[in-house]
Amino acid sequence: MRYTIKQMAEMFGVTEHTLRFYTDKGLLPCERDSGNRRVFTEESVNWMQGIQCLKGCGASLEDIQEYCRLCLLEESEENLRARYAIILKQRDEAYKRIEEAKATAKYMDDKVAHYEAILAGLAPDDTNPKNWTAGKRPKH
Repeated sequence: MRYTIKQMAEMFGVTEHTLRFYTDKGLLPCERDSGNRRVFTEESVNWMQGIQCLKGCGASLEDIQEYCRLCLLEESEENLRARYAIILKQRDEAYKRIEEAKATAKYMDDKVAHYEAILAGLAPDDTNPKNWTAGKRPKH
């Protein structure tokens, strides 16, 4: 099956510009028709699925490029280990984002509790920056 750039963009929920970018970077294979327009194949669909998986894991463009480069090399244990290292890196980054999200949620829980105390009349309203002074900025 052959797909136009518009069909590919709709299929993957990306812009045509994104697809052009990936093809220009050599990440996404495509052919050209007689009018020099990009034409995508099932192989293109496979590569785009892989790119989206990596991007969804938070991989940088450089990591995606390296992963794709490795996929194009002859298969070997060294090659497999290099791709595995990229996946491990992405997993580590995902766990870091989880910890950051937990810290943010804890901070917001504390903010909610502070607002509830203010609304209940148990604490003064110190939440408006226009009322702060250099010596009286809240720590929360």
